[in-house]
Amino acid sequence: MRKEREQIAAMPLRWNDDRVEVLMITSRDTGRWIVPKGWTMKGIKPWAAAGIEALEEAGAKGHIGREIFGTYHYRKRLDDGSTQRCRVRVYPMIVDDLKKSWKEEDERRRKWFGLEAAADLVDEPELADMLRQLHVKPKKHPVAGPLLKRAAS
Repeated sequence: MRKEREQIAAMPLRWNDDRVEVLMITSRDTGRWIVPKGWTMKGIKPWAAAGIEALEEAGAKGHIGREIFGTYHYRKRLDDGSTQRCRVRVYPMIVDDLKKSWKEEDERRRKWFGLEAAADLVDEPELADMLRQLHVKPKKHPVAGPLLKRAAS
């Protein structure tokens, strides 16, 4: 059995009128809806690496929090057909700009969803819980709240 591997993810958020939305992307292999994520990067702080993943996978740029929003687990399918259990640390990100063209645009789709709709779409229960928790009182969330308050003003 393989040891659990660490990944990082960005949760790209924005205000749309009076509700928070999350930018979701499709995975390359199954087409399921996920948040931008990837392996940690040597010499790069984890939140900065999450920002890089958001730019490469979703074309999203913005302000990323340095504190972990939460974690979730999933099984990553590897090239040889086996799976690897991964623990993903998620960092909130307020999107300032969406690029018209980005590195993985030919491999993925991206779309904004309300938090409840996004929670219903993801396969990972822990990620769904994070989205639902944020939906209740987004400005009061201890990690994402300060970013969302600044973005709303």
